[in-house]
Amino acid sequence: MAKLFAYGSLKDPDIQQTIFGRILKGTPDTLIGYTLTHIEIEEEFGMVTYRIITPTENLTDIIVGLIYDITDEELQQADTYEGLHYKRLEVLLESNQIAWTFTATN
Repeated sequence: MAKLFAYGSLKDPDIQQTIFGRILKGTPDTLIGYTLTHIEIEEEFGMVTYRIITPTENLTDIIVGLIYDITDEELQQADTYEGLHYKRLEVLLESNQIAWTFTATN
């Protein structure tokens, strides 16, 4: 089993159903020392803006999200969904749990 911290589209039940074939049950948690910024990705119909986490090392910067228990196979499915513009990153959450999340590749 793996832990996944979601702060954006991976929290959406419709997206979860599409990616994992089920709706995940999450628990609120917080990522400290990061802020949300945006990246633009060229999609089929033009440029689209997506949220992305960026480390700040400032303990007052937080991102509220959900932590999910998923299988290793589901973690690979999340990698595929996030695509080339995102990379998986291991983070320590406020709850002292270590989880995977996604940030920009560059």
